[in-house]
Amino acid sequence: MSTIKIQQVRSQIKSPKTQKLTLQALGLKKLNQTVEHKDNPQIRGMVEKVKHLVRIIE
Repeated sequence: MSTIKIQQVRSQIKSPKTQKLTLQALGLKKLNQTVEHKDNPQIRGMVEKVKHLVRIIE
């Protein structure tokens, strides 16, 4: 199974609570932080919800 790297590139300060919780579930706490997850539909769906705040590094 492949993995994807997700980097937070924008602040979550003015985001709705659901988007903040999604970032927290992905393990992103700080700006420019990078986390690695298995590439599956659940993670892709979470990234799609906050695509304006994160960047995918494949």
